[in-house]
Amino acid sequence: MYQVVKRFFDFISSLIALVILSPLIIPIVIGLKLTGEGYIWYFQERVGKNNKLFNIWKFATMLKDSVNMKGGLITTKKDPRITPMGGFLRTSKINELPQLINILKGDMSVVGPRPVMQKSFDAYPEDVQKVIFNVRPGLTGIGSIIFRDEETLITEVRDAGGDTWDFYKNKIYPFKGKTEQWYQKNQSFLTDFKIIIITAWVVFFPDSNIVYSWFPTLPKRPF
Repeated sequence: MYQVVKRFFDFISSLIALVILSPLIIPIVIGLKLTGEGYIWYFQERVGKNNKLFNIWKFATMLKDSVNMKGGLITTKKDPRITPMGGFLRTSKINELPQLINILKGDMSVVGPRPVMQKSFDAYPEDVQKVIFNVRPGLTGIGSIIFRDEETLITEVRDAGGDTWDFYKNKIYPFKGKTEQWYQKNQSFLTDFKIIIITAWVVFFPDSNIVYSWFPTLPKRPF
């Protein structure tokens, strides 16, 4: 029953959000068309429910050929591949809004583990790979909240001369996996509601640790 009601909520909420946010989305579409390389949408293959692949929607924030430029799949703060509007869209997370279309289609949910590329999925420990996408991936989730400073962490590793992919594989992904396993054990309407509220809260108070006050059994981030 939980999954049925959740899917109904996802459909209705994404439809309403797209209508309400259209006055914001339309100017962004025009701005992207007139700046950077002039393209609006960015589609990328991600791992979804039951480990099936789907194309995620985002506003374009990087140069078209960025994946083949220095830095590859990993983006850092002040990355030279970011377009004129891209920095603001990424910092504000507005670039994620087109994923409301993925939610409407049923590829994603409002709350769930963030969908990742196949290479990133393969970096999860094997026990995490088996369960992380038993649920639909989400626009927001417990891992997204805890690692809202992910680009900052990666930038610090790069600036210190470290291996950014090694940091992802051996530090970030193993712990993200633990948090998403925690989520699946604690799924409920109340848990999802709290995650949505906390997601909005940390936009305005990024240094807040309210997530651990509201979820005291959540694994503590070790770094």
